[in-house]
Amino acid sequence: MWRIPVVSSSSSCLLSTLKPYLFVCNNKRRFNFNKTRTTTTALMTSVDESDVGISCYISNLPGFRGVLKQRYSDFIVNEVDTDGNVVRLTCLDAPPEDVAVVEPTETKVSDQTNTSYDVEIESFRSLAGDSDAERLEALIGQITSGNSEDSISPIVLSANSDKSHRTAIHNFFKENLKFLVTDTVDGPDASSKCIRVRLNSGGKNSGGRNSKKRKDRGDKPFDSRGSENWSENVGKFLRFHLYKENKDTQEALGLIAKMLGIQPRSFGFAGTKDKRAVSTQRVTVFKQHASRLAALNKRLFGIQVGDFCYVKEGLMLGQLQGNRFTVTLRGVVADSEDVIKAAANSLGRHGFINYFGLQRFGSGSVPTHLMGATLLRGEWKTAVSMILDPREGDILLLNDISKVREYYKETEDIDGTLRKLPRYLVAERSILQCLKKCPGNYLQALKAIPRTLRMMYVHSFQSYLWNHAASVRVQKYGIEQVVVGDLVYCKGDDTEKVMVGVNSECEDDDCNETDDGSTLDEVLRTDLPEEKHKLVKTVTAEDINAGNYTIDDVILPMPGSRVIYPMNDVANVYHDLAKKDAINLTESVHNIKEFSITSMTGSYRRVFQKPMDFEWELLRYTDGNKPLAETDLDIIAKARPVDVVKEPKSTNGNEEKDLVDCTKQSESDKNDIEHTTDNNQADCGREVGVPQVESLHGSNSQESQLALKLGLTLPSSCYATMAIRELLKTSTSVAFHKTLN
Repeated sequence: MWRIPVVSSSSSCLLSTLKPYLFVCNNKRRFNFNKTRTTTTALMTSVDESDVGISCYISNLPGFRGVLKQRYSDFIVNEVDTDGNVVRLTCLDAPPEDVAVVEPTETKVSDQTNTSYDVEIESFRSLAGDSDAERLEALIGQITSGNSEDSISPIVLSANSDKSHRTAIHNFFKENLKFLVTDTVDGPDASSKCIRVRLNSGGKNSGGRNSKKRKDRGDKPFDSRGSENWSENVGKFLRFHLYKENKDTQEALGLIAKMLGIQPRSFGFAGTKDKRAVSTQRVTVFKQHASRLAALNKRLFGIQVGDFCYVKEGLMLGQLQGNRFTVTLRGVVADSEDVIKAAANSLGRHGFINYFGLQRFGSGSVPTHLMGATLLRGEWKTAVSMILDPREGDILLLNDISKVREYYKETEDIDGTLRKLPRYLVAERSILQCLKKCPGNYLQALKAIPRTLRMMYVHSFQSYLWNHAASVRVQKYGIEQVVVGDLVYCKGDDTEKVMVGVNSECEDDDCNETDDGSTLDEVLRTDLPEEKHKLVKTVTAEDINAGNYTIDDVILPMPGSRVIYPMNDVANVYHDLAKKDAINLTESVHNIKEFSITSMTGSYRRVFQKPMDFEWELLRYTDGNKPLAETDLDIIAKARPVDVVKEPKSTNGNEEKDLVDCTKQSESDKNDIEHTTDNNQADCGREVGVPQVESLHGSNSQESQLALKLGLTLPSSCYATMAIRELLKTSTSVAFHKTLN
């Protein structure tokens, strides 16, 4: 039971130059390779699903028309934490006892007056000797006598070639005389060093808190991320829920960081969330008051924070179980409602092919996997040109940005281009700023791109290979059963017969990042925590005869140095595709570790995925601007007093009536969804009644339209758009759905 769209003759020529494997299927399930010798570096006007290996469906049921993300509120994402809890915004207020932090006090000379340090000086005398103790006593005397900071000169202790003894002296000052700081300077000869002692004023002379040199900062944090005097009884991290509308994660946190006066790196989060959506996720920030963040809610637009608590550890990428999606497809048109019902139930029962969605490959005319192939070949100058040069048909770039690219191409004026280039084009700005300092050093310019963004390119090429392999697996062997040579995670006694046991994307320090949120949608690359270290084996005839494994167990590798490939024809896809791009999956043509597949350990990914806690509902609506699903903020607004949220007064009475109708509709939607799932349909969703159909239809003379609202939970490595694709049997590309709008 599978289905692959036939490519029209008008587009087959283009696809053959872009996609080495072209799938054309008929009822006989024949398989065809397009062996045209070419590389994927031919530029595209936009990315199509077939270009990146997305070709097959699980079911052969007919699809139907539906508009994805007509409004950003039609796509609601709630993170699911590692304990399986759905993350929701429920409270915007800071805890009443927000006394976790005592405000830091500046170290002043006046604080040291009228204080005796005789005990400390005598202790130092036994450690460093009489001469150094006398120097220290003189320095402290200047401080306690009330001299101005500028008049207090540092002292240099006796030369010392014993490193362990110097360390003991440094520690003495850290523990006993915190208003003084120490560093090491060269001694009178090459074999000795001296310790310098000075007042820790934080002023200009000492470099202070913001100095990049550790010896000038003393023990103060470089980025001033929080108070130095934090209660020992409270966790050092403030955890909160971030709610955002039509903004990506990095953008939202960057704005909050600017308003707090801290650096964006102070925040930790488990995964990026789609920009064109309403999403809620957990975030941590180092040593900040909950009251400070809560106060921002009145100034933030499209962003809210709440549900504050203090924790001991900050969040890291990958620390989530998945995401809960509420997706509304508008303008649904089908031959009958039975077609929609059959498709929805099939999705719940059988799931979908676990492709990497189009978001993985970017939305411009230079897809990220093409960049990845260029980097893997070590073509640094070409890669820089692909990022900076003018682009044909880029659907996201405005005309003025195209002019900026043209300007740089013609003039190579870096300063002028930077002044015109928007700040959100992070990769372009990073490259230009580096080329300004290091002209012609294209590798260094590429390394100037933020790590999470530059690593996305190579990961996209891995995903490109995986998608094609998954399509070949489905097309050649079907979706009914596991076959000899498939890869699976081991079960039971099979752990003793395992061939390989690695499942982390990257084990080394240089490969532990996730993908950039500006181009990725609702997915994080990391696998589920419980699948991190499962052992992998190749299915044998004995396994099939014993019935140990099913089609749901089949996995495919993300290329790397420590993965094994299937022992059947699917393995050829990886090597043939890579070879067409002049890439060898077992050897690297350069020694730049982060741009090499052979330096990554690799991972595994399930070919088929079933949605969890799946439910669906048919709705009718007349106003395309009205929300059909409640967000976390909607629920909070309903729970608060009526006068908290004030709507503008109506000039003709219609706005007030619309507000009442919208409220009733939201209440009705909530009541409709909150049903108990029938046990017999727990794995395939449920059809929910739509009592508001007649009321909406009867209260407005406008023609009503049909919408399909879906609720589903997916692991963190899965794309909800691929589940939607299985329903509609149409492309999930932005360009296609814009035509439907």
